[in-house]
Amino acid sequence: MSENQREIANMDKNLDAIQEHIEQSETVEDQVLSFVLGNEEYGVDILRVQEIKGWEKTTAIPNTPDYVMGVINLRGSVVPIVDLRVRFGLENLTYNDSTVVIIVRSEDSTGNQKIIGLVVDGVSDVYSLNDSQLQPSPEMSGTVHTEYVNGLATVADKMVIVLHVDQLINDGILASIKKALNIE
Repeated sequence: MSENQREIANMDKNLDAIQEHIEQSETVEDQVLSFVLGNEEYGVDILRVQEIKGWEKTTAIPNTPDYVMGVINLRGSVVPIVDLRVRFGLENLTYNDSTVVIIVRSEDSTGNQKIIGLVVDGVSDVYSLNDSQLQPSPEMSGTVHTEYVNGLATVADKMVIVLHVDQLINDGILASIKKALNIE
């Protein structure tokens, strides 16, 4: 085998390795933390979840929307707490031992990180989803705006509504809070 033929063979091996890496990347699964609100199961990208806490009393902030429960002190940071049941127009539920707060991180359009707590009925599971399992949400009018829905996934014979954390927090929650408090 000539030197030129060896170089071509090595390039072919490199191309095969690159192609295999690309194919593996295409099937990489995203992990979603699922939680329950009423009779529905929702999910958020697990990489956006900072921590999960039990329900604790919040400090109320005047003139905020009804779904803003207040704020908590999380290791020196003031974190707004939002009840997703109220935000999505679901029936109210008394908080109990299974009620949890999912602390999530979001990034706004300027790249600033925002931390917010989402009150949910309970945490369900962590699912690994690939792109083929995530279907676009149908355009419907309802309590959860489709712009906040990243997609719908069928997992173990149940439907999980996967939320788009950045859209939900920046456009759906923080924008409403700023408007209520007359902050530009």
